[in-house]
Amino acid sequence: MLSEKTIEKTILANSFFTDIANVFLFIHRMIKEMFSRDFEFKEFWRQCYQIGYKTLPLISITGAIMGLVLTIQSRPVLVDFGAISMLPGMVAVSLIREMGPVITALICAGKIGSGMGAELGSMKVTEQIDAMEVSATNPIRFLVVTRVLAATLMIPLLILYADAIGILGSWAGANIKGDVSFILFFSQAFKHIEFIDLFPAIIKSFFFGAVIGIVGTYKGYHAGRGTVSVGVAANSAVVLASLLVIIVDLIAVQITDMLLL
Repeated sequence: MLSEKTIEKTILANSFFTDIANVFLFIHRMIKEMFSRDFEFKEFWRQCYQIGYKTLPLISITGAIMGLVLTIQSRPVLVDFGAISMLPGMVAVSLIREMGPVITALICAGKIGSGMGAELGSMKVTEQIDAMEVSATNPIRFLVVTRVLAATLMIPLLILYADAIGILGSWAGANIKGDVSFILFFSQAFKHIEFIDLFPAIIKSFFFGAVIGIVGTYKGYHAGRGTVSVGVAANSAVVLASLLVIIVDLIAVQITDMLLL
């Protein structure tokens, strides 16, 4: 006779591998519908508006605070070493290479990922997805593909916007205890930025968007039947998307480091 612990471990292992298989099947169906002739352009542009424009206020505040805090914290150290002139370049490189993409992606994982999980989860609970299948409307094409592509396209743009606002916030922070002109600050900032700083950050931001879109739609699309499952789908979408963003960033940093050697 098997013990209770052995049975529990077997059930957990079976559940884990089942979830992995469902994820791959979900991604396969999504990619297949992505190249369909009947692409939902109207819904795609609506999702771009919801993900991009509706998130601008939050990203603006986040970007400004990133640049401001980084400048205020770094300025005393650079003053002690007599390297205050390096402040604009240090802030710009830090924002563009790492802080801007990762923090913005985590903010988007919280807002966009949870929104997708809750929206699709509520549609699953109220059987709207089943009704779409009955009415000959492909829910994967209409609900999943449009949201994943919109997130993949808009989140990199939001990251670039956050970087620009962050550098602007850094200029404001530099003028709290100093007097640096706008033109001089930005010329010093972009003087230290190279192509190798910008290109990997843009590439990995597309993966951030894809991960957030896939996780949010998957969790919502496979939500349970009860109303509690809507909250569970939204919460798990945020947690898993944030974790995968950090993992993708770690992989991207390792690849970039190997290419620079």
